[in-house]
Amino acid sequence: MDDRVALVALIEAAYRQHGHLVLRRARRLLGNEQEAREILQDVFASLLDEPTQLDGRGPMVGWLYGATTHACLNRIRDRKNRLRLLDTHVAPMQEESVAPRAEHALLTRELLARLPVDLAQAAVHYYSDEMTHEEIARVMGCSRRHVGNLLERLKATLSEQMREGSPSP
Repeated sequence: MDDRVALVALIEAAYRQHGHLVLRRARRLLGNEQEAREILQDVFASLLDEPTQLDGRGPMVGWLYGATTHACLNRIRDRKNRLRLLDTHVAPMQEESVAPRAEHALLTRELLARLPVDLAQAAVHYYSDEMTHEEIARVMGCSRRHVGNLLERLKATLSEQMREGSPSP
């Protein structure tokens, strides 16, 4: 019982110290305050359920960024699947004009939803967070070389999509 109390106290302290970073990251990736708050709760609740996630995996902030990114990408994919099902089973609604910035954000989220998880994570860290290869490697728990390979695969995938005019990787 003492171990559980200590764990809860540790996670509560981490929430107070780093929760704003998780929330800011989720807001940036999802563009939705409510979903961002849900991700914030999910990330810290997952530590209560499975505290071994942090064992020997570097600094907590790096783990939190990675876990948040992963949770947000999953949420984006789920949203895309829901929209696809709605489009299939419900009559399409009239399209309204969308501001260019909002349209760009939507297209970016759709693109991330179509990419494999590792490529999407690397893309977010590199292009959105403007991290170096070394920083991405630390957050993702891999080598710099692997990060370089991921970014090359990302560029090749995007180039291929543009050549084919295909929306899927």
